[in-house]
Amino acid sequence: MRGTHRAPVALAASLVLLAGTAACGGDGADDGTVTLDYLSLAWQAESIDANKALVDQWNEEHPDVQVRYVQGTWDNIHDQLLTSFMGGEAPDIIHNDASDLTDFANGGYLADLTGLLPDSLLADIPEQSWETTTYNGGIYGVPFLQEPRVLIANTELLQESGVRVPTPEDPWTWAEFERVCETLTRDTDGDDDTDTYGVAWSMKEPVSQSVNLSLSTGGQIFYREDGENVIRYDEADSAVAELIHRQVNEDGTAPRSSLGMSGSDTLPGFFAERYAMLPLNFSFRQQVQQQAPDGFEWSVLPMPSGGGPDGLVQGVAPQTLSVAEDSDHQQAAADFIAFLTRADHAVDLARGDWMLPTSETALADPALNTPDLGWLTGVELAARLRPSPVLGVRGYPEWKDKIAGPAFQEYYNGAYDVAELRDRLTDDGNRILDRYQR
Repeated sequence: MRGTHRAPVALAASLVLLAGTAACGGDGADDGTVTLDYLSLAWQAESIDANKALVDQWNEEHPDVQVRYVQGTWDNIHDQLLTSFMGGEAPDIIHNDASDLTDFANGGYLADLTGLLPDSLLADIPEQSWETTTYNGGIYGVPFLQEPRVLIANTELLQESGVRVPTPEDPWTWAEFERVCETLTRDTDGDDDTDTYGVAWSMKEPVSQSVNLSLSTGGQIFYREDGENVIRYDEADSAVAELIHRQVNEDGTAPRSSLGMSGSDTLPGFFAERYAMLPLNFSFRQQVQQQAPDGFEWSVLPMPSGGGPDGLVQGVAPQTLSVAEDSDHQQAAADFIAFLTRADHAVDLARGDWMLPTSETALADPALNTPDLGWLTGVELAARLRPSPVLGVRGYPEWKDKIAGPAFQEYYNGAYDVAELRDRLTDDGNRILDRYQR
């Protein structure tokens, strides 16, 4: 999933170059060869290499349909793509994530892939993943990579504390997690200042994790009533947010200073034993592995459970591959997407991005079913992932930026209570959603 840890690449320059080489999708050479432009947002070296290798393999095997790799970045991808769509200069094949498809699908910029994809691909990706890219009966992207949120923990501190180590089969409850954080919080030199906090919540971008983790306690925040989207913020919706607020403002088991940090910002403190655990997206394991000091041992644990059979459920917005509506070669573009997401190729892409494939065949691959670097924990959590409640909600980006982001940040910092948070999220939020649904 996209985030602030994505390395910047000059997408604007890429799109300018793209506009100069192909107008309104792929082009055709005098000899009849079709050229498709593939805008990739891969950013890690391993992922870029995996993508380019698959493009090269396709081009070798398909001399009549050549794919041109165009490097992009997650930074401002929505605005960049909107500009290219409106200018008739969109690439044929578009890498993005499911949260960005709603407006583009409603605007008529993306092709409906119904009837263009092979049955084998449709069957290999579970229905819960297809739901993230399906609007009004059309399929506007192939969901191919996903990641749960997990706890990255200091193994030595866990062992020293004597706390029970959770597994996906026997996770901590949220209440147990609070107690564990109290145990891990330490004043080692007796000066009344906390030296190690049990957990550090990085809340520079608080909205998606606040919404997606609410599913574990039976919440959702975005609901459908009488055929329309509405925002509610009842007890089940707010339970995790209230826990975070408690840890920062009452229990002292989480530092206030981390609330303005990105996930990457918390890593130095984690390595210095300032924080015992970090809730992070699964792909952060790569940064942890690369940056950890010699001898530093870390573990990947499931996020706590809200109890019951659905207690480990959390929302996700998978990475996606779409075809531009203006592409002159929609079937050829869909064929390339099917090639790119074939199970054996999906394993390569997942390993390159340190994420999980949506393909059930790929998830069963031995390369991913290993305890090394927490891969097996992620695979075991894959079945608990559900479409983020924000998907398909028109007006969500405005609500996130104008209402929810500031409201959650102020709440977590202790500026007001949950009743005030509820009013801010729902009153102004529902007015925004109503405007988009008129």
